[in-house]
Amino acid sequence: MSGETKMYGISNCDTIKKARNWMEKNRINYVFHDYKKSGITAEKLEEWLLQVDLDVLLNKRGTTFRKLPDMIKDNVNEANAIPLMAEHPSMIKRPVLEHDGELLVGFKGSEYEALMK
Repeated sequence: MSGETKMYGISNCDTIKKARNWMEKNRINYVFHDYKKSGITAEKLEEWLLQVDLDVLLNKRGTTFRKLPDMIKDNVNEANAIPLMAEHPSMIKRPVLEHDGELLVGFKGSEYEALMK
């Protein structure tokens, strides 16, 4: 990754707004990838799942996931979650932050601070 910091999310998400405000307040340069506009690849999701568990990455509390048929919701695993998240990026918890090979999912200022040191 060569030192680049990249934040993945959806522009109008409140948690994304908090994370972006934190980054700007702390003068940290980053690239923002809006996966509603730019999408997300299955390969990128697979890469993330090597670093975090599916339960960390998959947003089961969002309306997109909750609208899925019970048969799908009750049988989610990495193999079928990857195409689901690629097709419906709002099922991915936000933000996902890549920094120097590390991955953070969700936003906590203290975690961002520890990662950026």
